[in-house]
Amino acid sequence: MRVRPVSFDVLVTEVADRIAALPRQLWARVAVDGAAAAEPGLLADALAEPLRVRGRPVLRVSAGDFLRPASLRLEHGRRDPDSFYLNWLDAGALRREVLDPLAPQGSGLVLPSLWNPVTDRATRARRVPLPPGGVLLLDGALLMGQGLPLELTVHLRLSEAALARRTAAELHWTLPAYKRYAEEVDPDNLADLVVRVDDPRHPALVEP
Repeated sequence: MRVRPVSFDVLVTEVADRIAALPRQLWARVAVDGAAAAEPGLLADALAEPLRVRGRPVLRVSAGDFLRPASLRLEHGRRDPDSFYLNWLDAGALRREVLDPLAPQGSGLVLPSLWNPVTDRATRARRVPLPPGGVLLLDGALLMGQGLPLELTVHLRLSEAALARRTAAELHWTLPAYKRYAEEVDPDNLADLVVRVDDPRHPALVEP
């Protein structure tokens, strides 16, 4: 294993090249997985335009828009790490509304959001088309190990110390969930690409 430091711009270029190399006759479902402190949405957003330049239509979706209603999500309290790990994400809805339509025989019609966790109401979003050859860029936390059908996964890795340091104090209750995720799912070995982001100014690609 080799760890290669890169700039953020180089990281975006190399990940975009990897995604663009996926078969163009099919949709490419790509997940950028990482704790909130790793800012997976930042990388997913940055990939959109380079992929369009490479001739791949892009649709951005955030797993945070597919959380379960508060009555289910917070059944055991607002700060229960086991619930956060197991019950917050509505993985079934994410699969049904976003990923399955982009399977080889899918319709290509994607629901970009389902639930607003702030208002605790349905977003009432309309389905949007993604042409064949298009790329879905999904960002979120704890995405791997759920059987989500994905063509490429990028895991943003934070050491335990960096995760604790970069996580806001009011969210430290989530740290046991991320520790459990690292131990049970082992995203470092499951992901197609792993990026160390202990220092967000100096990411590093982990290579076999």
